[in-house]
Amino acid sequence: MPLTPPALAGPTPRPSHPPAGGHSTRRRTDLLVALVAIAGASWVTSGLWPDPAGRAITVNSSDQALFEWLLAYGAHALTHGQDPFFTDLMNVPDGVNLAVNTSITVYAVVFAPLTYLIGAPATFLVILTGNLAATAFGWYWLLSRHLARSTPAAVLGGLFIGFSPGIVAHANAHLNWSAGWIVPMLLWGVLRLRRPGRWRSGGLLLGVLVAVAFSIAAEGLFFTALACGVFFGTWALDPARRAEARAVLPDFLRGLGVTALVAFALLAYPLWLHFLGPQRFHGTGFDPVIHAEDIAAYGAYPQRTLAGEAGLGTTLAPNPTEENSFLGLPLLVLAVCCLVVLWRRAAPEHRATLRALGVSIAVFTVLSWGPRVKIFGMHTDVPLPYALLGHLPVFNAALPSRLALVVTPLVGIVLAHTVDLLRAAPPPRRARIGWLAGSAVALLPLLPVPLLTSERAPVPDFITSGTWRQYVSPGGVLTPLPLTLDLTPDGQRWQAYALSHRQGEFRIPSGFFLGPGGPDDRGRIGPVPRATDALLLRVAETGERPPITDADRETARADLAYWRVDAVVLADRVHGSKFPIHVDALRDVTTDLLGPPQRVADVWLWHLTR
Repeated sequence: MPLTPPALAGPTPRPSHPPAGGHSTRRRTDLLVALVAIAGASWVTSGLWPDPAGRAITVNSSDQALFEWLLAYGAHALTHGQDPFFTDLMNVPDGVNLAVNTSITVYAVVFAPLTYLIGAPATFLVILTGNLAATAFGWYWLLSRHLARSTPAAVLGGLFIGFSPGIVAHANAHLNWSAGWIVPMLLWGVLRLRRPGRWRSGGLLLGVLVAVAFSIAAEGLFFTALACGVFFGTWALDPARRAEARAVLPDFLRGLGVTALVAFALLAYPLWLHFLGPQRFHGTGFDPVIHAEDIAAYGAYPQRTLAGEAGLGTTLAPNPTEENSFLGLPLLVLAVCCLVVLWRRAAPEHRATLRALGVSIAVFTVLSWGPRVKIFGMHTDVPLPYALLGHLPVFNAALPSRLALVVTPLVGIVLAHTVDLLRAAPPPRRARIGWLAGSAVALLPLLPVPLLTSERAPVPDFITSGTWRQYVSPGGVLTPLPLTLDLTPDGQRWQAYALSHRQGEFRIPSGFFLGPGGPDDRGRIGPVPRATDALLLRVAETGERPPITDADRETARADLAYWRVDAVVLADRVHGSKFPIHVDALRDVTTDLLGPPQRVADVWLWHLTR
């Protein structure tokens, strides 16, 4: 509910007909906000637009290659009747359980025609830009229709949340976490359950939204459910709201029951794969201590902002994609001041909402700090509440630092309600100037700048021309050198090109994915390495040429037979996501292992017979 005190701006009965120009004014505002959101999103991703296939996001080119592959495979699975949640095109001979990965199935299916038309890299860019724009507009829409009283409040809140540091950081190739538009849609669905007698239709709609959210960002869906539980639980326990909560509870619970049935019906198979299917795992290969938010990060500035460009950015995140809080000290001070002012001016019946906002911000801030205190990069042994949760199911598959992404929208809502309050009861001129100056100091440094991008090796003509089909049997295995991993993602890019250009299928023995085999039965990135791929990756990274023995050659032949490889391919240029690839050393060592290669088109090829 809006927080503006009734004494200052009491609820006005809705007119049976809106004032003249009311609808057209709102439509013009909606259009203007949408255009601003699209312009801002295009600005952030502008480094990719000149050449989507030839440029990569510098700090996370591996995830970009993965999501491009997911889009290509999803389109291929749709048009060839294959399983969108499990594939044998990677990780031969075991395959990959995509249901426990971020399969973005809805995106892959909806954008399949575009993927076939313009290719997976360009489709990736369209979705990434659309995610940013839709997040800003989605929050503006929810605020303007349900949570705020004034248009300026909704505009400020929507644009702040949509281009907040956490969302922009995850625009470094994360099609799941940059899809922040999912959250306002879910909240809209939850709020609809309060309507008397509408629990069936509301539950049906929310069930569909839950299924969509699970497909695109299951971890984000989990965090949204937690946030709703904390917020609405705190609100309902307030003495001033208990009677209202009891009145809406029966229909609300019925609606949630319908939601669960609809979502389960739509997600039964991927949920089975997720928890009981082949190649599943428990937890992830990521350390929750490393991937926890540094306490000081909340007051720090992120790298891809005006403040970061001015040299005020920090390296308190484990990597630039995980700058999940980074609100800056001025904004923290401003948010606290806003909460204090709102509390002092709020009517008693509105303080339940303020209390719920404050409690939710505190809870998710502390949980984002992970199992142990970390501050200014220093790890301590001081335990935190997350240590009690980190081993529970679902929690053990989430990264605690990303819980900070719940805090930012709550801060945006506080800012929006403060604007409502200032418009309803304007303070003295000096106070208004002070508030505007404080807001400028807090918000302007957080304005985003374009993501860093760089050139990446092109897909070789050997692939783009379809020449590979002469050396790989139907459904056979081709492996690039070095084998495909998050550090060397070219194999998935080649595969994505072949799938999205209807060339047919070839399989690869490794890949960038989450699968079993990590410590303590947890997940890991890629398969458990064998001797040959470990050797070749080391050569690719260091450029060293170790002496090759007959035992090494025998092991290589055995490994290639295990993977059922038809052809081993080395391109003239190979993209490494974290280090340059030493192509010459790779060719020399592979020649020692397998014998002389043949030159085919623009690659070196070792054609194997089994």
